[in-house]
Amino acid sequence: MSEDIKRVVKEAFSKSKESYVQSSTHKSQSDLDLITEWLEPENKWQALDIATGGGHVAKTLSRFVETVFATDLTKDMLQNTARHLKEQHNIYYVVADAEELPFLDESFDVVTCRIAPHHFPSPSKFIEETHRVLKPGGRFLMIDNVAPEDEQLDNFYNTFEKRRDPSHVRALKISEWQNYLEKHNLTINKQLSRKKRLPFREWVTRILSATEEHQAVEILMRQAPNTFKTYFSITEKEDCIESFSIDEWMVLAQKDS
Repeated sequence: MSEDIKRVVKEAFSKSKESYVQSSTHKSQSDLDLITEWLEPENKWQALDIATGGGHVAKTLSRFVETVFATDLTKDMLQNTARHLKEQHNIYYVVADAEELPFLDESFDVVTCRIAPHHFPSPSKFIEETHRVLKPGGRFLMIDNVAPEDEQLDNFYNTFEKRRDPSHVRALKISEWQNYLEKHNLTINKQLSRKKRLPFREWVTRILSATEEHQAVEILMRQAPNTFKTYFSITEKEDCIESFSIDEWMVLAQKDS
């Protein structure tokens, strides 16, 4: 089952590799600035960016650290990103599975992963591997979409994400992530919960190309109970979804020395 999911992920991201480079959500400078502020990177650090996608975090880190290894499961995505970042000479690109990293134990001062873990079949294995490759005292920074703690809202969110993106596995609740971090001896130093507003048209076309598929996702949102529409701040204009908001969690954790 896990390998089937990863095959779907590769297919989806191969098709949408350029849209992730250009995505306004993934290019958000305020987001990238906050990553730098929280990490306080040092120029001798070895950094690993897991599931780099369009390479936005890897590019940001490359300005402050000695070396960045940008990894992704999808070779086509990684090659496209490498072309865009050819001026950054301290980034190395490695095709790698987040749940089976091809690096030795205690290799990195920092590991980052942004807006990707909801595609991973085994989040616990991802956190276990992150802990393994971090040096003692090393830092882990993750940003991802998260599900509400309420079961009905959780189900609705993961349903429309899966309908829009077949490579979506599941957005976890914050409480679930906290349990995984604790289980694998990563101590939370800082965390931030926030709402992320998404323009519907850009969001839905990043993955889906057929109009009927767009409409199916839009109908799902338009027919949602009012309580769901309120929680996700779904706005409509002329019978079309204009934008909506989802929950996002940013966490900085440290490997116990």
